[in-house]
Amino acid sequence: MEALFQFLSSQPYILLFLVVGLAVYLGRLTVKGYGLGMVAGAIVVGCSLSIMAASYGVALHLDEFTKSLFYFLFMYGVGLRVGPSFINSFKGDGLKFTLLAVVSCFTGLIIIVGLVKLLALPQGAAGGILAGSMTMSAALGSAEQAVTSGAITLKDGVSQENVLSMITLSYGITYIWGTVGIIIMCKYLPKWWGVNAADAAKEYEKNHQEMATEAAGLTAYITWSYRVYKLKNEALAGITIHQFREKHPEYGILRVARNADIFSATPDFKLALGDELALSGSHHDMTTHIGLIGPEVDNAKLLNIELDQADIIVNNQAVCDVPLSHFQSHDVVNDVQLTHIERGGVPYPVTAETVLQKRDILTFIGLKKSIERIGQDIGKLVYPSASTDLLTLAIGMILGLLIGLIEFPAFGANVGLGSAGGLLVSGVIVSSISSRLRFFGNTPNAARNIIEDIGLIVFVAIVGINAGAGLLTDLSLILALQIFMVGFLACSLPPLLVWIIGFHFLKLNPAVLMGAVAGARSHSGPCREAANEINSNVPWIGFPVGYAIAGILLTVFGYFAMLLAG
Repeated sequence: MEALFQFLSSQPYILLFLVVGLAVYLGRLTVKGYGLGMVAGAIVVGCSLSIMAASYGVALHLDEFTKSLFYFLFMYGVGLRVGPSFINSFKGDGLKFTLLAVVSCFTGLIIIVGLVKLLALPQGAAGGILAGSMTMSAALGSAEQAVTSGAITLKDGVSQENVLSMITLSYGITYIWGTVGIIIMCKYLPKWWGVNAADAAKEYEKNHQEMATEAAGLTAYITWSYRVYKLKNEALAGITIHQFREKHPEYGILRVARNADIFSATPDFKLALGDELALSGSHHDMTTHIGLIGPEVDNAKLLNIELDQADIIVNNQAVCDVPLSHFQSHDVVNDVQLTHIERGGVPYPVTAETVLQKRDILTFIGLKKSIERIGQDIGKLVYPSASTDLLTLAIGMILGLLIGLIEFPAFGANVGLGSAGGLLVSGVIVSSISSRLRFFGNTPNAARNIIEDIGLIVFVAIVGINAGAGLLTDLSLILALQIFMVGFLACSLPPLLVWIIGFHFLKLNPAVLMGAVAGARSHSGPCREAANEINSNVPWIGFPVGYAIAGILLTVFGYFAMLLAG
């Protein structure tokens, strides 16, 4: 074993990716649906290897430049993701979800700082507890920056390495309940209040005319159809396509076959008995009015119509704050299908009363010309692309690092966002600009996800490796229990307060509020579990805005927790 650790010590990048690989594997293991996740797994694996190596007299250590680089990439990726929802959080119902997120984050910060001071916990505990109990791993980096930048004064006999190790130790002790606790609360808060959230979700769906739900995978149900019918109904013979559409607006006529010829479906084209009509419409309408035109026939040539798929970014102010039902009278509504809405990087339910917000991403399939037409009315048409604008990435990183240099006097020292906070702000700025000018800054979701995932797990793995050797000397049973209890309260009390305010004062629908509680902790897992618990997609409605606000606040609060706790 000593030879193995000597080899890993001499090959730091093999060590790094060994920890990353083992962390991903460990993160996939679950017990009754609960697991560590790959981020916490990176801490566990990194610390364990470092402690084992130390027992053989081998010190494992990775350089700080690599750690900072990956953390900075992660923070920039977070800014790109939360930017759209952050901008939309200051209007309409977004203000309610913003309030809940602010309450949750500040309550957690106050609890942690107050109890750390009361119990006289070691320096570094506050930052680690906040990151772990609030499941915001990004706060690890901002807490570390408070130490490495010299923003806090180290106490007598305490080294920088001791403080950094305590941040990691506190994170590891509080992270598991931080993850499990918020899931339990999101799922069962309605039951504790005597509320049937499933019934509340059904009521919401009924009132808002839900059209589709977020499917977890492939489904046999097809919501939209293109079919061919042979005109046998004499009542429709001789009328124009325009007149047909006036009587039956739920259908679109794409093309008409007469004898061996195929004609475009112009408004003044007159229908005749024996014509074969290529129709588009919802599966519901197609099956409800069977026989309206005549029998269904197979005509591959008539249905040989070019279909397309594209994303449309809402950018036209005229359609912002407008429900989807407004587009039911659009002249291409029967030629296209809205399959997906993304808001703030997460899926959003598609209902007739879903109100569009700027920078929403709508995915359409249907006729190419019709998609282009509705794209002109809604915003920017974007076709899927795997390319990433690396020039914009470089500009965004430079801008963020420059913002991080800005400081102002506070708490007896010069305080600023730091490099990490600056990159977070830069990501928000770039994502806002790119949503308006789509030729600028293309970063596909897959690329953004890689930046976030690899950035965070590499950063946390290095934190675990570098801190591992000193953890055993810093830990005692009493200290571990104290840290756990502080984390337990910081995890449990803010969601409870959010629920009370949202339910009793803001009068939010309980199913929506379940998602708002998860969003206020910037954690998608509890929202997903809440949606599964009540078998509804409604909780996702309350999630995106709080997710964006809490993601930014909790990241920055890692820094301020260190400053305030002293």
